[in-house]
Amino acid sequence: MLLLSIVLEVFSTQMMKLSDGFTKLLPTAAFGVGMLACFYAFSKTLTMLPLGIAYAVWAGLGLVLTAILSVVLWKEHIDLQMVIGFVMIVAGCVLLNLRR
Repeated sequence: MLLLSIVLEVFSTQMMKLSDGFTKLLPTAAFGVGMLACFYAFSKTLTMLPLGIAYAVWAGLGLVLTAILSVVLWKEHIDLQMVIGFVMIVAGCVLLNLRR
């Protein structure tokens, strides 16, 4: 459920970019539906995982995946400092999961 929630959040963020400030109907609707589904899946995750760990993984991996897609889909710039930051976020998520 956590992975589904992350994928839905990343999808919704891409739809928000496509919505052009919520001026385009279909991407705006996709954003809304995607975020509702995302938070539903995340709420189910919280019945199985502690909030702190679940939220750290959700936010961290969502951020990294969104950043990767911003480079691939939107041709946004990424530099070494950003890559190092992303690696540190992923390492933090791994460390949080190893303690269980």
